[in-house]
Amino acid sequence: MITTGWILIGAGVILILYFISLYNRLVSYRNTRENAFADIDVQLKQRHDLIPQLVEAVKGYMKHENQTLVDLTQARSAAMSAKTINDKIDAENLLTSALSGLKVAVEAYPDLKANQNFMHLQEEISDIENKLAAVRRYFNSATKEYNNAVETFPANIVSGMFGFKREKMFDVGAVERVRLDEPPKVSF
Repeated sequence: MITTGWILIGAGVILILYFISLYNRLVSYRNTRENAFADIDVQLKQRHDLIPQLVEAVKGYMKHENQTLVDLTQARSAAMSAKTINDKIDAENLLTSALSGLKVAVEAYPDLKANQNFMHLQEEISDIENKLAAVRRYFNSATKEYNNAVETFPANIVSGMFGFKREKMFDVGAVERVRLDEPPKVSF
């Protein structure tokens, strides 16, 4: 009788320690994801700082493309005011789309493409975009690990009890996805 009691107490302690371990693992994954997004935030801040300079460099050349510049400025403003990770992801997808629109509009202005200041800004933004792609991959990897931990058994029991939920990946966004799904147009 006493042995059975000790066995039950031991099993209970092991079970509690196991659930504590699961909880701590979920917290660790969540913190890794948030840290990965902090790396993205650094690159986004640099990109946000360069956009006004790019807009000013382009303004004199692109008198007929004012809406493109307005869209870019509004997208930057929305991206800078986003608070949550999910809001930032959505806003940054819109900003990426607006930057793509600017790149298309710039093609019609050969003088602008030859401007040294513009070329320097374009190179800096391109460098930041490459860095963003790398940190987004890391963020998505951390998010996948977190989501797997939240959704797999038995951790899903602990995640449900403590409010851990599936989180959003940093993908290209709906607008950019439509553009990427279109076949490229080649003309000579």
